[in-house]
Amino acid sequence: MLDWLLNDGFFPSLPEYALWLIAVGAIAILVFGADRLVGAAARLAATVGLSKIIIGATVVSLGTTSPEAAVSVRAAIGGDPGLALGNGVGSIICNMALIFGLACLIKRLPKDRFVLNRHGYLQLGAGALLFGVAAVLWLLAGDISKVTIPRGVGVAFVLLLVGYLYVSVRWARRHPEIIPLEAEVTLARNHQIRRAAWSLLVLLFGLALVVAGSELLVGSAKDICRRYEVPQAVLAVTLVAFGTSLPELVTAIASIVKGHAEILVGNVVGANILNVLFVVGVSATAVPLRVDPIFFYLLLPVMMAVLLLFRVFVSINGAKFHRWQGVVLLAVYVGFVTVLVTIFGIGR
Repeated sequence: MLDWLLNDGFFPSLPEYALWLIAVGAIAILVFGADRLVGAAARLAATVGLSKIIIGATVVSLGTTSPEAAVSVRAAIGGDPGLALGNGVGSIICNMALIFGLACLIKRLPKDRFVLNRHGYLQLGAGALLFGVAAVLWLLAGDISKVTIPRGVGVAFVLLLVGYLYVSVRWARRHPEIIPLEAEVTLARNHQIRRAAWSLLVLLFGLALVVAGSELLVGSAKDICRRYEVPQAVLAVTLVAFGTSLPELVTAIASIVKGHAEILVGNVVGANILNVLFVVGVSATAVPLRVDPIFFYLLLPVMMAVLLLFRVFVSINGAKFHRWQGVVLLAVYVGFVTVLVTIFGIGR
């Protein structure tokens, strides 16, 4: 059904306002589905006896990154590599500059040195790896317009993802107080089985919503691109990246409201690592990804700039991040979007 909607002329026949409504509705489906997926996965992991920190370090980050992965893989398979790669890179920029910047402005976030001196450096390393691979491929191609990330690189990223998850579990066991979740209740064996089965069903339901929402978002975004003559990479790092990063935003707001700001910091850092190894890696494994020149001119440099800014803020003395650091990150995001719209944007 969704393939018919995307491939048989359904979207081109719709008026413009309907496309935007579908895009907004798809984002809502993604957010709702990701919320169900994350909550069910956490309950399932707790029911079968995993520690709370393992849930936070792996399941939560994987869950909030699932919309980016679903959208990017669907776009790559559908022949839209600019949308696939742009969503991964744009989500890193959105997570770090917009979501983390906004959270810093709202509340002074704690610095957990254990996390930031391990996952934080892996975050920077993952971004630098993507940037370096793209630069080497440019040199090998000899032409900025003919750069493609091959399947072999995607497979290598996925293998690094497996290694990252393994290391995360080991670190999690050494630092069980990073991400406190609700106190676990002692359950009878039969109750545990029923609860695990129900959590699994809800998890699959959430995953189905994420996939369906990604299909609708990619389809509507593609047609909006064509009508507004906007390069796919531009739309990918604005509308699509923001929409698929909403689970991180929702998690961030909930973490602040509930007094667990550590969850916010850990989730944003972990999600950025996964955006490279999981989102870009799986997408490139499915289909080789063409790297448009705009990635070298703007997107990859801005990605590295916000990651380096974050490392500078971490290195500043103090047990918490400062609100002025949030202002700086938000200013970078506003400037980034302004450049996209004015130089690479609508109608050009």
